This record gives sequence, C-alpha cells and structure tokens, in this order.
Amino acid sequence: MAGIGSSNYWEDLRKQARQLENELDLKLVSFSKLCTSYSSSRDGRRGDTSDTTPLLNNSTQDRMFDTMSVEIEQLLAKLTAVNDKMAEYTNTPGTASLNAALMHTLQRHRDILQDYTHEFHKTKGNFLAIREREDLLGSVRKDIETYKSGSGVNNRRTELFLKEHEHLRNSDRLMDDTISIAMATKENMTSQRGMLKSIQSRVNTLANRFPTINNLIQRINLRKRRDSLILGSVIGVCTILLLLYAFH
Repeated sequence: MAGIGSSNYWEDLRKQARQLENELDLKLVSFSKLCTSYSSSRDGRRGDTSDTTPLLNNSTQDRMFDTMSVEIEQLLAKLTAVNDKMAEYTNTPGTASLNAALMHTLQRHRDILQDYTHEFHKTKGNFLAIREREDLLGSVRKDIETYKSGSGVNNRRTELFLKEHEHLRNSDRLMDDTISIAMATKENMTSQRGMLKSIQSRVNTLANRFPTINNLIQRINLRKRRDSLILGSVIGVCTILLLLYAFH
C-alpha cells in the first residue's frame, strides 16, 4: 500500500508539473506577442499630442507587461517548487529500483523549466530595451517638433533627419519581427526534439525491458523469409514442369 501511495504522489507531482508547463507556454507566447506589438502601438500613441494622452508609464501595455511578468514569475516559482519535490521523492527509500526512470523524467522537467526561464528573461530584456529605445526616440522627436513649431520654418535638414529616423524605426521593427519568427521556430524545434527524445527513450526502454519480444519478432521474420523461399522454389519447379510438359 505504501508503494501505491508513493506512486500516486509521484504521478500527482508530474501532473502538476505538466499543467504548470502548459500555462507557462501559453503565457510566454502572449508575452512575446506583447513585446513584438509594443513598438507599433507606442508609435500610434506618440502621434497623439493632445493633453488627454496618458503618460507612457501608465499605458495599457505597460500595465499588461508588469502584470504578465508577475504571473510568469509566480508560475516559474511554482514549477521550481514542484521540481524540488520530485527531486526529494527520488531520494526517498524504496525508489531505488525506479531511480533511473525517475531521474530521466525529472531531468526532462528541469530542462523545460530552464528553457522557459531563459525565454522569459530574454523576452523581458527585449521588451525593456524596446521601451527604453522608444522613450529616447520619442524624446528626440518631441524636441524636433518643438524646434519646428518654435521657428515656424520647415528646414530641409530637419525633414531629411525625420525621414532617416523613420527609416531606422522601420528597420528596427523589421528586426523585431525577424527575431520573433526565429524565437517561434526555436520553440517548435525544441518541442519536436523533446518529443523525439521521449519516443526514442520509450522504445529503448521497451526493448531493454522485454528482450524476449525482440527475439520472437526476429524468429517470425526469419520464418517468413524461409516460407517465402520455399514458396518461390515450389512455384519455380511447377513452372518448369509445365513448360516441359507443354513442349513435349
């Protein structure tokens, strides 16, 4: 009964880990989309020069960023705690016979946690860098517009500077889109690699656990080949006899 209880405890931990991993995956996808769309939305807000425009630090997307950051950090902390409990379970007495399989499962969950943590910090860093850059560019743009309105002269050099600034901003947006596509491709490749490793591990485990099945399959294949050779020989002999009978 103790073994059954311990097994149920381990399965409960695995179920919690998978649930947290699924929630983190969805949160990180939304977090990445928020980072990608942040620059363009800031451009739209910057075009509004009325007094009713909210401050950038109080914008909806900034609040969403803060909220999602806290939620993801909480999920990462919960997943870390579950992994720690799984590690403690592998060291409990009575699990020595299953230790290899348990450690393999634990390592896979640790790798997933490490990948999610790295992705979160990278996306968060990109978001903060974009926000800092947009604040700087917005300040420069505001100074230029103030200068133009104060002087009342459309300086050719200022127009060229604004065009160059627009080109740079478009280039930055294109780079951000490319980075997002690369991150999505990496996520898919990582997921596929994990699935392939899991399938290979299960096949190897079954092969090592049931060697008799492998021997039986080999014997069946050998018998099928032998029967095919015998059948082919009989057909060949019959064909030769029919030909000899036909020509005589």
